[in-house]
Amino acid sequence: MTDEPSSDFANPLAAIPATGRVMALDLGTKTIGVAISDGMRYSATPLETIKRTKFTQDAERILVLIAENQIAAIILGLPLNMDGSEGPRVQSTRAFARNLAQKTALPIAFWDERLSTSAVTRMMIEADLRRDRRAEVVDKLAASYILQGALDRLRRG
Repeated sequence: MTDEPSSDFANPLAAIPATGRVMALDLGTKTIGVAISDGMRYSATPLETIKRTKFTQDAERILVLIAENQIAAIILGLPLNMDGSEGPRVQSTRAFARNLAQKTALPIAFWDERLSTSAVTRMMIEADLRRDRRAEVVDKLAASYILQGALDRLRRG
C-alpha cells in the first residue's frame, strides 16, 4: 500500500506507472466524476458520476470500477485556488486521497483542476445542451478533462 499520495510539485505524475489504464476522479461535495483512459493512454472517457454518501460506500464503488476497468493508477483533481494556494477543498481532497490509499495499493497522484468545470460547462453551453442535462454530466466530463490534461503531460514526459 502507498503511504502517502504523490504530491511532487515538479512532476505531479511521477508516481504513475509507465503502462496501464488510468482513472481520474473529480471530487465534488455531492458527487464524484469518474473518467478512465484507454489502454494506450491517448484519450480520456467519462465513465460515471457517483452520488456521494459516506466515504466507505464511495470508496467501494471506486474499487469496483478499478477492478472492472483494470486500472493501474488514480489521478485526483486538485481544486487549487486561482492564485495557486490551497484552501479547504484541497485539504478535503488530500484527506480523501489518504483514506483511499488505505484501501488500494494503486498509486494516487494529484492534477491541477482549476477551471476544469467551467471549461466543460462552456463547451456544453456551446453545444446547446439543456441545463438539466449539463448538471447530469458535468462531473464526469470534468474528470475526463482533468484526465486528458494529465495524459497529455504523461506523453510529453
